[in-house]
Formats: sequence, C-alpha cells, structure tokens
Amino acid sequence: MDITFTKGDLRDVVPHDNDPIVISLVTVGRTVHRVLVDQGSSADVMFWPTFEKLQLSPDQLRPYGGCLYGFAGDQVEVRGYIELRMTFTDGLASRTEKIRYLVVNAPSEYNILLGRPTLNRTGAMPSTRHMKVKLPSMEGLIITICSDQKQAKKCYENSLKNKRSMCHVTTTPPLGAEPAQETR
Repeated sequence: MDITFTKGDLRDVVPHDNDPIVISLVTVGRTVHRVLVDQGSSADVMFWPTFEKLQLSPDQLRPYGGCLYGFAGDQVEVRGYIELRMTFTDGLASRTEKIRYLVVNAPSEYNILLGRPTLNRTGAMPSTRHMKVKLPSMEGLIITICSDQKQAKKCYENSLKNKRSMCHVTTTPPLGAEPAQETR
C-alpha cells in the first residue's frame, strides 16, 4: 500500500522549523501522551516513570542483557524489557501491535520513544514537515496520526532546559591556587 503526504496534510500544521513528532497511543487501556517518534532510535523505549504510572508490575519485566547508549554515548540503565499491545488510531481506523519496550531509568520529557523497530515493522511513515505519522491498518486503510505540536514544542524546550541545568563544571586549580567554585 502506498503512503503519501499531500499539501492537504499541511492544512492543520503550525509553521515550524524543527518540531519533533509527538503523538498519543493507547496501551493497557490507557492513552499515553508524549510519545516521541524517533527515527534515530534503534530501540523502542519506555521510561521508568511511565512504567510506574501505567501501574505495571516490575515482575512483568524480562531481563535484558544488552546495553543502551544515549546520543552522547552515555550508558543508560535498562531495567528490563516488556512486551505490550499498543494501539495506533486516528479515530477512523486502528491497528494494534505487540511492541517490545526497553524500560529504562533515565530522565526524559517523553513517556515513550517509538523507534525504528516499530516504525519498520508496521510500515509507519513519519513526516516532520507534515507533523504526522501514517501507517496501514490491517483492513487496508491509512491511519493518520497527527503530532501534538504544542506538546512537542513544550517537551523539546523542557528537555533543553533540563540539559542546561544539569551541566556540571569543575576545574582543578593549579598547585598553590585557591580552589575554584563549583558552577551549575
């Protein structure tokens, strides 16, 4: 099935330079907001606070023997993985898929990162220009999920603020000099 984006898909898009695609999906009977569609991620990731808010039991986690590295090369603590059914819907059509999430203990403005494994398996096509994700339903319809641009901008700005506030600089003074103050 061909998936295309047209000028009509731009109608409800607020002009932007670089907003990420942030959508909502349904899992375990709840709508999960702040789902980042991340073509740069080699894994589908659920953050620990989301896992807890969904009232999932740590007993449901399966061990994960690999490592996960962030964009800056820092290692992220993986608590395990869980497979959950996730529903993609636009109100007219839907598709439910089992997704394997790595559950990580790391700070994030997002609840879930939807990475290449799910995008490729479902045939989902994101378009940052159109601020939408399209994918085929099992019935042959095209599901169009619109990004929440207001939420996307807020998450992105907050993630930048948090990174700046976490910057930690220390200096080692030359021998015999007064120690420098720590800066945050």
